[in-house]
Amino acid sequence: MSVAFAGNSTMSPSREAGPLRVMIVDDSVVIRGLISRWIGAEHDMEVAASLRTGLEAVNQIDRINPDVAVLDIEMPELDGISALPQLLAKKRDLVIIMASTLTRRNAEISFKALSLGAADYIPKPETTREASAADIFHHDLIEKIRHLGARLRRRPAVASPPLAPASPAAPAARAPAVARPAAAAPAMPALSSGSLSLRPFSTQAPKVLLIGSSTGGPQALMALVTELGPVIDRFPVLITQHMPPTFTTILAEHLARSSRRTAAEAVDGEPVKPGRIYLAPGGKHMRVARSGADAVIALDDGPAVNFCKPAVDPLFTSAIDIWHGNILSVILTGMGSDGMRGGKDIVAAGGSVIAQDEASSVVWGMPGAAANAGICAAVLPLNQIGAKVNRLFAGDRS
Repeated sequence: MSVAFAGNSTMSPSREAGPLRVMIVDDSVVIRGLISRWIGAEHDMEVAASLRTGLEAVNQIDRINPDVAVLDIEMPELDGISALPQLLAKKRDLVIIMASTLTRRNAEISFKALSLGAADYIPKPETTREASAADIFHHDLIEKIRHLGARLRRRPAVASPPLAPASPAAPAARAPAVARPAAAAPAMPALSSGSLSLRPFSTQAPKVLLIGSSTGGPQALMALVTELGPVIDRFPVLITQHMPPTFTTILAEHLARSSRRTAAEAVDGEPVKPGRIYLAPGGKHMRVARSGADAVIALDDGPAVNFCKPAVDPLFTSAIDIWHGNILSVILTGMGSDGMRGGKDIVAAGGSVIAQDEASSVVWGMPGAAANAGICAAVLPLNQIGAKVNRLFAGDRS
């Protein structure tokens, strides 16, 4: 799978203030009731409708006029993946969050949903009777609704690049994954271009590329790796994307197809070599460590960092012991501030940080945090990051 930009980005007018109107579409009365109660407890959102099937949603969307839809995948009459394009055809600025249980099939459908215009996905717990699983689902869903809905209202919406199928190539990922979905901290305030404080790029040649991303990350990563062939061939590329198990397995397969290079979930103890992309598996922090003269992957099953597991900061910080200041890190779209502290450490060690700009980000939380912290050497639109990375690895220092 690769990313295709469908012409110019579509602009939608800014939305008026007021509670976000959320349409819940799920055939489970238990799930509908839970989500309705959670939304009802929030001051900045309200339940616009609670529906059992995708067909009901399609037939009633004009009357309901929601800002956000939480759309189940498996439903009678019309399932979520079939309802999705019909909903967007009637209301193109609708923010759709797909909800599914953690199965291989549902993960693949969620990726397909991103290609059809869904804003994001969220894994549903196998059972809501387990308090911790329900708490995670509660927290993550409310944060996604709030951040994605707020972006719609804060400024003209720039459509994120849809995922489009690519011709098969490259090996697929294999390793299993374990873990919890990513959550988020409050969104960072917007920065104007005039308020950005940029630092010079490092004078040290980069020897590794580190990438961190979250909400909107699969689309952004797919776009970016298609341009990074010359870097991947000569240097290791390590990626942490906030994503649950099973989803990272499939993401690695898509990264392999898009880049036409080897991409797989990282395996504990494997050497870090040029020519491949290492993806943090869902539920494990990915660090790097030294084994003799080699750098190796070190997976960590410790507590969540920045509400996330995997988290970006552990990767960024651990890389300093191996590559010192010869690090180029890129922070892409995502909620929260993960990657900012690790980016500070990289800059202090002599490396460089590039952040995705607000206009091309689905959520400008992680890259915005780095930009606000003054640690970036560049803040660029997604479609300019690949070329800049290639130039830096080719010897450009400006």
